[in-house]
Amino acid sequence: MKIKTSLTRFVDEKEIIRGKTLESLMKKYSFVSTIFLLLFNRLPKKNEEAMFNALFVSAIDHGPGTSSAMNARISASVGNSVHASLAAGILGFGNRHGMAVEDAMNFFSEHIDHADIPTKLRELKAQNIKVPGYGHKVFTHTDPRSTTLFSIAKKQKIFGTYCVFAQSIHKELHTFSSKPLPLNIDGAIAAILLDMNIPSMLGNTIFLIGRIPGLLAHIYEERLNDVGIRRLEDRDIEYM
Repeated sequence: MKIKTSLTRFVDEKEIIRGKTLESLMKKYSFVSTIFLLLFNRLPKKNEEAMFNALFVSAIDHGPGTSSAMNARISASVGNSVHASLAAGILGFGNRHGMAVEDAMNFFSEHIDHADIPTKLRELKAQNIKVPGYGHKVFTHTDPRSTTLFSIAKKQKIFGTYCVFAQSIHKELHTFSSKPLPLNIDGAIAAILLDMNIPSMLGNTIFLIGRIPGLLAHIYEERLNDVGIRRLEDRDIEYM
């Protein structure tokens, strides 16, 4: 089996990552900078590092009620290892939870030059097709994570055409939606990444990098509390 890679190689007992020794990365660069180097084969500019740091922090956790955190905790509660529980948590993500960044990036890219976006949005509404990046279970009017990310993007001079477009869709949706649809974290991350010229294929990757520490914290807490096997109570089950 052959694997082609430009990521990591070993020369004279030194680990070389994207042309830099692991030792130099450990001494000189942050975790965020090194992630950026791994993904893009270059170190980030200062504003890119600051923006990526904010993106990772914004996604770091969203409480024990999410399907990913519940999966991780349930797995840990039955005595599984950390890595098995983490895998269970990651499998709890899907198009309805956490994995909408790539879809939102594709939607923004495909429609930013649309001649009549209001009409397009109404057509999607009539077809019962949801626009990715809008709506949230907890934040009914404004997602504070999104507003903070946009504020940081403006400060770092990253806020651009796609961020403006994402906000314009938010305003338009409110003119005919039956319920408030906040521009959520997926939509904000998507717009910011596009303004940073990041490929949409990496959208969900960025979210996952940010969220994994949160899942690991849930697993640690579950193991620490050791309340026993988690399962549904009979009162929570409706037999048909």
